[in-house]
Amino acid sequence: MSVTDSANGSATKSTIAGIDLSAYLVRDPQAAIAFYRDVLGMTPTAIDEQGRGAEFTLGDGSTFGVWKDDEGSTGGAVMFAVADAKAAVESYRARGLELSDVMESPVCFMAFGKDPEGNSIIIHQRKARD
Repeated sequence: MSVTDSANGSATKSTIAGIDLSAYLVRDPQAAIAFYRDVLGMTPTAIDEQGRGAEFTLGDGSTFGVWKDDEGSTGGAVMFAVADAKAAVESYRARGLELSDVMESPVCFMAFGKDPEGNSIIIHQRKARD
């Protein structure tokens, strides 16, 4: 999905540029990490210090994660990359999408919502690296 300026067809700051992360929401993150590490042979590249999950950066540069959310949800989630999370959230809210306020982590900005089927979507902006 791409948001464009109808006057000139150019992409805006809320254009979905790609997928930063695809993930499964799990009940037992430690068991899930062990499965992907020990059975499938994937090496975790980031492990949450609070034990909520891990990410695995794959050979093609894509990232897969397993995470436990605060609600105990299970299923799939996708993290869509945007250039400006705050502008994207405003744009998508104007079209009726319910999204959390943008939260800041040490490495990114993100807002959380759900599609009509209840699947988790995350609007995600990576911070510039030094």
